[in-house]
Amino acid sequence: MNVFEKKGPKHVLSQIIIYAILIFFTFMALYPVFWLFVSSFKTTQEYQMTSKLSMPKVWWWKNYVDAWIRGDFGKLFFNSIFYTGISTIVILYCSIAAGFAFAKLKSRATPVLYKSFVIGVLITLQCIMIPLFFMANWTGLYDTRLGVLICYIGIGMPMGIYLTTEFIRSIPGSLIESARIDGAPYLQIFFEIIVPMAKPVGVTLAILTITGTWNEFMLINILASSEKIKSLPVGVQKFSGALASDYGKQFAALMISVIPIIIFYIIFRKQITKGVAAGAVKG
Repeated sequence: MNVFEKKGPKHVLSQIIIYAILIFFTFMALYPVFWLFVSSFKTTQEYQMTSKLSMPKVWWWKNYVDAWIRGDFGKLFFNSIFYTGISTIVILYCSIAAGFAFAKLKSRATPVLYKSFVIGVLITLQCIMIPLFFMANWTGLYDTRLGVLICYIGIGMPMGIYLTTEFIRSIPGSLIESARIDGAPYLQIFFEIIVPMAKPVGVTLAILTITGTWNEFMLINILASSEKIKSLPVGVQKFSGALASDYGKQFAALMISVIPIIIFYIIFRKQITKGVAAGAVKG
């Protein structure tokens, strides 16, 4: 009796259908990136004169050099890494700390404070762009990295607090009670019990924060006017104006902005998968 007979024809057919669906969606997800990569090596003339799906006849590497220099991507790349790194670290630890307080340290003010934070999830960026602009002007934070960071952190905190609070509620309270009986202060409990156990939801929150901050475009344009403060998506947008007809440099600029996220997923793919799965089950 072979493997197919042991499993049965229905089981084999279902497996074939599942794999066919997975392969299809994988292709649909990867092909646009592959097409963007290939097109970034074409000259504008070749892109316009030949099939959009064809491979480049000559791999024009100069597109990347020109895009990097004209877009001033060195400075913008540093700004994106700075905003993304600082925002992710602050949002992670502040959200886990607030989630610990809201989930395990009960008081009369806890429900009110929790709801006042979580209601921010319902507020869209478009609703607060103008107020943020005026507040940044009034406080002297307009066109400063600190002003951009404060806004990024403030916008990311509501979702972070919601996710971490719901996750930490599932942690047995007996662990905290036992630690308190042994004389451990809340700060020690937070760093030695809550933070390690909250790693799954931390990974999920880090993914949302990193991708959201790295790709953010509207807010940085409102809060910053000088090029030294802006981030990478603004540099990509430069190639949709006067250089709109130079498709090769456009695609190269887009590829430069996409590569870091792809590398991030490749390096941390196992942690991301485990974190998202565990966070979904716990939450």
